[in-house]
Amino acid sequence: MRRIGLLSDTHGYLDEAVFEHFKNCDELWHAGDWGTGLNALSGRNDVSDRLATQSGLTIKGVYGNIDGNDIRSVYPEQLVFMCEEVKVMMRHIGGYPPRYNPETKKELLIHKPQLFIAGHSHILKVMYDDKLQCLHMNPGAAGKQGWHKVRTVIRFVIDRKEMKNCEVIELGSR
Repeated sequence: MRRIGLLSDTHGYLDEAVFEHFKNCDELWHAGDWGTGLNALSGRNDVSDRLATQSGLTIKGVYGNIDGNDIRSVYPEQLVFMCEEVKVMMRHIGGYPPRYNPETKKELLIHKPQLFIAGHSHILKVMYDDKLQCLHMNPGAAGKQGWHKVRTVIRFVIDRKEMKNCEVIELGSR
């Protein structure tokens, strides 16, 4: 069983409350648009560095359209991996069922994940795609930039083949 903390679109801002909400997680996943800003001590991206050092957890993620070389040199555009017995595909810009962008639709048909994670829209969505037999998650936006009104993250569990106990956490107003 793996407990996952999922966030996206931090845009350089990381709420300290994230660490409390994700304290019992096994991994943290970031769906892109980490944002700019270097940690003065490490010289690495501040959000990425703080997530890794303060949580002490495994961090998986992809880069987003606003991310620079500090993130793109560490995180790929797309990530496909197994978590327990669930194939996961993550991209920043992906769309949602059935309105995937063309590149994402092609990749979904190639990889056939059971869980697809995207960010970018700042719109929280958890929905099942019956046609692709795939759960789609977008955690909304955890940062303060954008048009969203409430900052959100998701916490959930993957237990063998099951994805369950999905919780939407509101971090407060943008």
